[in-house]
Amino acid sequence: MRHDVDRPRIREWDAVRGFALCGILVVDIWQITGMTVVTEPGVVVPVRHALSVLFEGRFFPIFSFLFGLSFALLLDNAARRTDRPRLVLARRLVALAIVGLVHHQFQPGEALLPYAIVGLVILLPTSALPNWLVLSAGLAGTVVVALTLGGGLAMVPGLCLLGLAAARYGIADTLDDRGWQVGATFALALPAAVLAGRWEYRTPYLELWSSPASAVAGLLGALAYLTGLLLLLRTETGAVLSEVLEPLGRMALTNYVCATALILLANPWLGLSDSADYATLLGLAVAIIVAQAIISAAWLRFFRYGPLEWMWRSITWWELAPARARRRSVSW
Repeated sequence: MRHDVDRPRIREWDAVRGFALCGILVVDIWQITGMTVVTEPGVVVPVRHALSVLFEGRFFPIFSFLFGLSFALLLDNAARRTDRPRLVLARRLVALAIVGLVHHQFQPGEALLPYAIVGLVILLPTSALPNWLVLSAGLAGTVVVALTLGGGLAMVPGLCLLGLAAARYGIADTLDDRGWQVGATFALALPAAVLAGRWEYRTPYLELWSSPASAVAGLLGALAYLTGLLLLLRTETGAVLSEVLEPLGRMALTNYVCATALILLANPWLGLSDSADYATLLGLAVAIIVAQAIISAAWLRFFRYGPLEWMWRSITWWELAPARARRRSVSW
């Protein structure tokens, strides 16, 4: 194995990953605790309905896109360091599947195991295909699933392929030069997301299962959130926000798994199961985010990776990764 220097981390994507993690947490809390959805058959709790339109299906697509993008960046890095880059990725994905399988016992709706399966079955084979074909498959898979199957985990393959294509076309490395493109996309996505969100909100609850409203609104909302955040990160306010979000994103695996443990520990005390106390849900989400942001920032002052990230990286490269932090942290 060649030990070339890893590529520098792209800070914007770490911040986006941390942002997506915060949004996913809100949905995870009500899924894990089994909070009340309806007051009577077909009538959704009003606050839950509003939160669904703001959070549900909006952050999971971002996370899936980033998984495909990170896969491509790591594969490129592995190609520079070893003659068997796909073996490195396969080992990484198997390790993720094991973590996901354990995590699944505590959170049946978790995403790690599906990501690992998609990576092994779809991303590894398609990474050798022409860029245009990867992009076409990603677009077709995402749009067709959204319109026919109503979204959910079925959209993961298409979104991951879009992330892979974005990296292949150089978007991941050229964000600084794409301000007008990001701005134009946001200008189109925001009104479309508002209209689609209104469509979702007005669709009767019992019809959502057979309607593409939630999936379409979720994708457009994700696009608006993603491009809006990328624009915000270019401002002074965004620079401050990035300092909070980046550590969360760099330790996304550790924070995602630990959040499940915190939710399960807090639930008996807060009594969220079978309740409609969504104010407490938001309070718990804020508390977890604040705690993880502080701990992540403090941890990364002394260590290069989060605990699970360190183990994951060591298995990926089949050697113990350096643990102590240095001034310029690099890796994928």
